Amino acid sequence: MPFEHFPDGVIVADADGRVTFVNRWVKYWARAEGDEMLGMHLDDAVPFDDLSGNSWFDSVRPYDGLAIRTRISESSWYSPRGSEYLITASLVRDQPAGKVVKVIVSMRNARVRLQRDREKSDMVATVAHELRSPLTGIKGFSATLLSRWDAFTEEQRLFMLQTIDADADRLSRLITELLDAARIDAGRLSLRTEPVRLDDLAARVLASVFSANEVPPMPRVTGEIPVVWGDADRVTQVLTNLVENAIRHGEGLREVVVSPERRGDQDGVAVRIVDSGPGIPEESRVRIFSRFWRSGPGAGSGLGMFIVRGVVDQHGGSISIEDTEGGGATICVWFPVNEPDSLTS
Repeated sequence: MPFEHFPDGVIVADADGRVTFVNRWVKYWARAEGDEMLGMHLDDAVPFDDLSGNSWFDSVRPYDGLAIRTRISESSWYSPRGSEYLITASLVRDQPAGKVVKVIVSMRNARVRLQRDREKSDMVATVAHELRSPLTGIKGFSATLLSRWDAFTEEQRLFMLQTIDADADRLSRLITELLDAARIDAGRLSLRTEPVRLDDLAARVLASVFSANEVPPMPRVTGEIPVVWGDADRVTQVLTNLVENAIRHGEGLREVVVSPERRGDQDGVAVRIVDSGPGIPEESRVRIFSRFWRSGPGAGSGLGMFIVRGVVDQHGGSISIEDTEGGGATICVWFPVNEPDSLTS
């Protein structure tokens, strides 16, 4: 029976409402032994009530009601022990609008759904907080300027306008990060593939991040770096985020190392960003790539590393945190060559 390994509980009843099949989850929840539930009436096999004490079977009446009905929508019901379950059912008829000859009931524990709902609520609250912070600054300074423009000097007005501009940039970056995170969650992050030289790209990222320096640092390149095929803009986003994190949270960038590296049967390029900080504890190395994970003062939206991992995964690469000799943290991002088949044939 294909329902035996179904991830939800499944009960199948015949035209007379007698149970002909129950899978392992139903047996586990009902604490049933062997085939003792077979032949039981569906009303007894699904002993769930709503908060008013109405039974599932009497409320949904699977064998009665509209003759065109083929499905009973999912809703919450409670077991005799008080656990909440989400129950839905399919009605199989002998012909369109005919007699119900089979009822297939599916049930799942609501705990996982409730946990996901809580996570979504927490995410909405976090996003609202992140959006409100720059909006408060924009609204406050703009309202002050509009109502009391003549009360301020040119320098004071310039400072307020610069603050509004900075908060607007921050808001724009946050919205972009939220959109990227949503695309990653939905599997809709698109890439524009082109040949990319990671040693040159790393040098450009360092020159951009350290543009205020008279002599910006250069990556240390070991070996001959092959061209990889990927989205140059997205890869730039990844390296920029990692370098800025090393500066902001790692007490300064120590070096960026670019080297060829073969993993399994794939050639690729590894870029290691080494910082001068205290390192990242072993227990935090998995959580660091989750949404809204932040640590230490000056933390951003908490989406940066989540997006970094999503972009790297989309390229078929990998990202890991390595121990660094002499202290500090090393984040290694690896991209496969991914040369199109049309160029190798």
